[in-house]
Amino acid sequence: MSSSQPKLLDQLRHAIRAKHYSYRTEQTYTLWVRRFILFHDKRHPRELGKPEIEAFLTHLAVSRRVSASTQNQAMSAILFLYHHVLKMEPEWLTDVVRAKASRQVPVVLSTREVGAVLGQLSGAQFLAAGLMYGAGLRLMEALRLRVQDVDFAYSQITVRGGKGNKDRVVPLPDRLVVSLEAQIVAALAVKDHDRSEQSLGEDHSIPRPVHSQTLRHHVYTARPQPALLR
Repeated sequence: MSSSQPKLLDQLRHAIRAKHYSYRTEQTYTLWVRRFILFHDKRHPRELGKPEIEAFLTHLAVSRRVSASTQNQAMSAILFLYHHVLKMEPEWLTDVVRAKASRQVPVVLSTREVGAVLGQLSGAQFLAAGLMYGAGLRLMEALRLRVQDVDFAYSQITVRGGKGNKDRVVPLPDRLVVSLEAQIVAALAVKDHDRSEQSLGEDHSIPRPVHSQTLRHHVYTARPQPALLR
């Protein structure tokens, strides 16, 4: 193997980014592939086959007592590695049996219970939780929300690069308008302060190493734009 060839996990990350999967998916798949390799004493996956995959999945279910959905998540990561990184299509890949997820009634908080939880929060934490509950944003969508994606005139929020790398528009809850306006004012103040410091010649370049996902939703490359929920 050439010394210039990226390491296996780096190849995995590149393949995931090429398919525009979310950063959380990249983290999760990388974690499971690393655990799979360590479980088999750092043997290269090319040397492993169906018995080794099933042994790892059985270990997760029996020894680690993970749920069926978690077990299937680990399997998806391993299959992605073989299909898209190692470019292997052995017949046994299609024979690996997925765990059957149990069907259970989800536990849903009542309106009163949600109100009690939100009542214990304040500031940016209240705003983030309110956006997730009232506008249906996922955690990272709320944390990465940008000023330009909030439309007070139409009472809506544009979510950029959501699950499946798709954009969508969601309603802006009336109750969050005041808090959101205050947070935007605070975020813009931080941005103006940063710009004034840069004009004085202070170095605010991004320290290395920095993951490429850090800059994915920001305009500036010299310093990440202050997030709305900073």
